[in-house]
Amino acid sequence: MSRRQHKAAAPGPSRPTVSVCRGCCCGTEKIPGVDHAGQLAQLRQTAGGTATVRAVECLDACEHGNVIVVQPSAEGRRAGGRPVWLGLVNDPHAVADIAAWAADGGPGIADAPEILDLYTFSPSRRIRAGLED
Repeated sequence: MSRRQHKAAAPGPSRPTVSVCRGCCCGTEKIPGVDHAGQLAQLRQTAGGTATVRAVECLDACEHGNVIVVQPSAEGRRAGGRPVWLGLVNDPHAVADIAAWAADGGPGIADAPEILDLYTFSPSRRIRAGLED
């Protein structure tokens, strides 16, 4: 039996959160040929009414740039949804799929389009903890 003290889970956000890395590599000319501002605008336009879309500092997964993390709402987390890390999101069609999924409820609520499996990766615990704190 673990001796760790577990805190009661906070209620969490009422809607999914889409975190778009805009740090040292993602969202910059280091990843050429991508309309970085357009990505963020597309996410906000499509999912902004039902999901929180935010630009965040470097998520420390630069080898996967551009990185987007879709975090579940409180309801989605209760249903088993967990944050989904998506990397190499440099195609407008992938951004459209992410936006539509978030607008439909995101992890735990709606199934992600299968094509997003190609973009999914698992960062280290240290990196994940930095976003989820």
